[in-house]
Amino acid sequence: MKYANEIFFLVFALILWGLVYGSRFILRSDKASQPEKFWLTALTLNATTFVLFAVASTISLSLLTLANTCFIANFVYFGLFCRSLNNQIPKKTNIIVLVGLLVFAALFEYLRQKGLFIQRVGLVSLIAASCFIWELIELRRLKRVNSTQLRFLFYTVAIELILTIARLVALYIDGGLSTVNLYQEGVISSAIRWAWLGISILSYVAVLGYWLEKISHEKNKTVDENFKITELLKEKERLIYGLMKANKTSATGALSASIAHELNQPLGASNLNIQFLKMKLEKGALNPDLGREILNSLEADNNRAATIVKSLRSIFFDGNTNAEEVELGSLISKVLDIVKPELKSKNIQLQLRVDDGLVIKVNPVEVEQVILNLLNNAIQALANSGTLQRRIAIEAIRTGESVHFSVSDNGPGVLVEFKPQLFELLSTTKKTGMGLGLWLCKYIITRCGGSIRYEEAIGGGAKFMIKFPTIL
Repeated sequence: MKYANEIFFLVFALILWGLVYGSRFILRSDKASQPEKFWLTALTLNATTFVLFAVASTISLSLLTLANTCFIANFVYFGLFCRSLNNQIPKKTNIIVLVGLLVFAALFEYLRQKGLFIQRVGLVSLIAASCFIWELIELRRLKRVNSTQLRFLFYTVAIELILTIARLVALYIDGGLSTVNLYQEGVISSAIRWAWLGISILSYVAVLGYWLEKISHEKNKTVDENFKITELLKEKERLIYGLMKANKTSATGALSASIAHELNQPLGASNLNIQFLKMKLEKGALNPDLGREILNSLEADNNRAATIVKSLRSIFFDGNTNAEEVELGSLISKVLDIVKPELKSKNIQLQLRVDDGLVIKVNPVEVEQVILNLLNNAIQALANSGTLQRRIAIEAIRTGESVHFSVSDNGPGVLVEFKPQLFELLSTTKKTGMGLGLWLCKYIITRCGGSIRYEEAIGGGAKFMIKFPTIL
């Protein structure tokens, strides 16, 4: 059959172009990796090679030079594909390959015109065998890649190497010195050639299988990750539900702790009055006026305790702040009436600067608790210090449209390690503290739209600054 070789070449070309078309999922990828680009280049060059082999005898035998150049380029880029699976290939490699192909094309064209067919086949076989050995070395290094397709590729490349050498030997035995060109090649060497080309197609199929295998693994990995994310989201929902369920208990616990903390002052005062009353009764020195005064104090402490409980309960369970316009000076005076005996007993001087007419919109009972907390902290800090001239300064002034209130002392101040979490719940600088006072202060002030901060007092000590919201 006259055109048997040409038909076979055309069939191989169609098969290879079919593989190119089947690889369109890679061709359409904007982020194709370097190995993918090298493999697609090799596959396209090989498909082009067999189209040229199929038409060269009809159009011009000079096309054989172009066909064999594409054929060699296919081997080189397939080798680069195997290499790129292990290491990144420098961009300048393409230039080196191009120069090498131009040298090969010139040499092959010279041999086509001046040399023998077996010489041309020897040149192509030598370069092809070198590329196959290179590919086998690179594939051997891919032990870390667990791929059945790459293992299959290793065997197909090894067979290609064996068939390349076998074809050259068969061509020599089969009268290669007298063979003019590819289309008059002997039966045995032609059969080996077709077997070789068939195995080369299997090599490309193996690589295509590798890409599909890789995509499958990535898809399975994505499914696993999505499953884990779904489980995490479910766990998050369960956690949120648990937190919501425990929220009431948490709020109740915080309320209980805050009540215990805030009731220390009125209960302590009541206890002192009761002890004083019992002492007077035992001595028989209780007169009506003194008894009335003590009972009035006890009643006042009892009412203050009840107000504290009611106020704290509203903080945790009531969305309304029950704010009203009050004069800050009057709130300060009420608190000072409570702490003045303690200031006197601990020999603490009080410096007071309060501007007149400072009206703020807050819950008065809550703000009284804030002022009392800050004063108690200052008193305790001075009582535990070795300062001889103990001093607390209270200042309330208008700055622009804001009202600024501060309590400062000349005690030891706050240690550096405690400053970052000073206003956090359960954070305390005291040996017997519960870590509620400053947290509750910030909670109350923030709740009414204000802010509180700590800074070093001039001359040493602690200073707490409160900015109350502006009344519009």
